[in-house]
Amino acid sequence: MMRDWVEVKTSLTHPTLVRMANPVRFQIRTVLVVLVLFLVARAEAAPTSTTCGTAATPIHDVQGARSASPLGGESVTIEGVVVGDFQDGDGDLFGTNLGGFHVQEEDADADADPLTSEGIYVYSNISVSVGERVRVTGTVTEFSGLTELGDVASVMMCGATETLPSPAIVELPVGNVGDLEAFEGMRVVFPQGLLISEYFDFDRFGEIVLAAPGEDTTRAFQPTAYLDFDDPSVEDAFDLAERSRIVLDDGRGGQNEDPARHPNGQVFTLENSFRGGDIVTNLTGVLDYSFDLYRVQPTQGADYLATNLRPLEPDYVGGTLRAAGFNVLNYFEDFGGGCGPSGMEECRGADNANEFTRQRDKIFAALDTMDAHIVGLIEIENDADQGALIDLVDGLNDVAGEGTYAYIDTSDQGGPVGLDVIKVALIYQPAAVTPVGDPAILDSLTFLDPNNTGEDRNRAALAQTFEENGNGGRFTVVVNHFKSKGEPCEVPGDDDPIQGNCSVTRVLAAQELLAWLDTDPTSQGDPGYLLLGDFNAYDREESVFALRAGFDGLLGTEDDFTDLLRDFVGEYAYSFAFDGLLGYLDYAFASASLMPQVTGATAWHINADEPDLIDYDTSFKPDAQDALYAPDPFRASDHDPVVIGLDLGAP
Repeated sequence: MMRDWVEVKTSLTHPTLVRMANPVRFQIRTVLVVLVLFLVARAEAAPTSTTCGTAATPIHDVQGARSASPLGGESVTIEGVVVGDFQDGDGDLFGTNLGGFHVQEEDADADADPLTSEGIYVYSNISVSVGERVRVTGTVTEFSGLTELGDVASVMMCGATETLPSPAIVELPVGNVGDLEAFEGMRVVFPQGLLISEYFDFDRFGEIVLAAPGEDTTRAFQPTAYLDFDDPSVEDAFDLAERSRIVLDDGRGGQNEDPARHPNGQVFTLENSFRGGDIVTNLTGVLDYSFDLYRVQPTQGADYLATNLRPLEPDYVGGTLRAAGFNVLNYFEDFGGGCGPSGMEECRGADNANEFTRQRDKIFAALDTMDAHIVGLIEIENDADQGALIDLVDGLNDVAGEGTYAYIDTSDQGGPVGLDVIKVALIYQPAAVTPVGDPAILDSLTFLDPNNTGEDRNRAALAQTFEENGNGGRFTVVVNHFKSKGEPCEVPGDDDPIQGNCSVTRVLAAQELLAWLDTDPTSQGDPGYLLLGDFNAYDREESVFALRAGFDGLLGTEDDFTDLLRDFVGEYAYSFAFDGLLGYLDYAFASASLMPQVTGATAWHINADEPDLIDYDTSFKPDAQDALYAPDPFRASDHDPVVIGLDLGAP
């Protein structure tokens, strides 16, 4: 039909023929010519038909073989099958609300190029259904790295299909993270068993990181948890970790969306929860890209297998005495005003009385179950009157029994332990042990800021000698909290690309701590030391080597300290999960004279493997998510406690 009009236009506009015609006919023909030219112009502006089944731009041509479309900014018409529907308000169980849908080329129309994706995201809220063939006209856009069709002019329904286009089968690790671009917008299946590895953003954004099992262990570990910090293989290990993971999203773009979605496709509840290390198989959805990460927006539940069951109590460590280190994640009794030794610093932890009650109940449940005779506490409020510490002991005794626990009083040393808003502390069971002499505090500038960064970095250390009541055996517990990797120290060489920020600060702190211990700070003349706490370094990093080297600074000599988790649990011990990788920052080091009296060590995995959606914090959460809470030990903190068995009567 279009060609006929063009032929008519050509004959009518021949100048000689027009002038020989009747004037009235000439005017009519002129009008017809203008109309024809208008219709032709419209046809040239939209070269593809809006009729289903007619010529359209193949989706693989829109995607191209690179990260950005070769047709960026152009208006195109595609035709394919809806394989993912994430539109606002379409009535699905989880209220997916990404504002669009994914269309994939039918199998018969796919090309043979493995680098070009056959799927694309369409940003439009025009109602569609999975399995429906649609014809879409829109503008090719790159939205934060995602190739999509935006400014959608039309969506035509072309009828339902009996079968969906075949999914791309993806195996991890990929050769390069960018290899996933070839599946962007497509229906994908990850058939292998993937391990739940990260859930830090599960509460806020519904995201879970899944990772392929490693060669030496079933779970992904920080490279410096099993490779020396200066090993050339460390960078390759980080690269492998990046190539071995994928984000499982929830098809929603808001924060703290309710209900939370379990990987099995059902609603997340306390009865339908998950833990790190559990296995997800046959992950199915569409491959999306946002916030610099490839992610799967699920279209059905995956197969889920709970393999990492909750440990109801710590593993048996033997001995007649138990000591533990426990990071209590900002236990602050003050939340309405200033905190810290000066009462002028910003408070941390619970925001109100309700949150504080929830936090206390979890901490008490964990401490009561551990039943350790001595506990080094990390991240407790450093208030001048020791109010937070006193509150913890009083509340714990309400659970464990009156007088079960007491605390090491530092009031004679000035009350606060150092000047930071948080401190370390010691509690103990008077029925089992008795403090000998006064506590000692290491708060010198050469320890707090050993690399001269201009501000205190490490928290003051606390030492106390104890005697076991039954046999008179003595040893000294030293609680520590070294500078974290989170914020830079901003001194040349201190912020390390492998070992994290402030690495030199931690090395110098380790050396300063050992030099202090060599002076017998509690004046008891007993060289038996147990170092507990959060040292903020993985076990193959330089500061840990410095601690293990002992007083003479040489590994392999008689005064070496022993890393008890490494010795009793092994290479793949862990107490903390960060960025989808495991390791331990929480330690127990035994001096050479104490080591023969150590009977066992373990990390009790009540925190690192649990999603923080179930913790005490109610910030941002709707009421239904606030209810995902139980006054039990699980997710009482973000660090697992470390428990040590001792037999001080051993020769």
